[in-house]
Amino acid sequence: MVIEKEYTCIICPRSCKIKAKMTDDTPPKFIEAEGYSCPRGLTWVKQEIEMPMRTFSTSVLVKNGDFIELSVRTARPVPLNKIFDVMAEIRKIKVKAPIAMGQIILKNPAGTDTDIIATREVHEK
Repeated sequence: MVIEKEYTCIICPRSCKIKAKMTDDTPPKFIEAEGYSCPRGLTWVKQEIEMPMRTFSTSVLVKNGDFIELSVRTARPVPLNKIFDVMAEIRKIKVKAPIAMGQIILKNPAGTDTDIIATREVHEK
């Protein structure tokens, strides 16, 4: 069976309204789309249907730092269905100051192809 869904593209400021057709399989398979203004919109909607990816930010606790929390983020997008697994691993972390911006805090959480990196510096108390 074929289903149709409308997406708002997030790749550029145009925010194209893309109508996409896909199968109702699990996971769904992209069939066709219309309403995108550039090839990046088509690529994005295909990925959003077949394997949605997300980047996200959170924080971890810090020992002996001038801040008690460190903001962190994914270095690359992770599959949407892996976010809770990644977060479960991040919640277990407590880092020790000093921390440099961009420092890798956790490698390949939940078997994903990304790292969790620091988004600011934390100095030792």
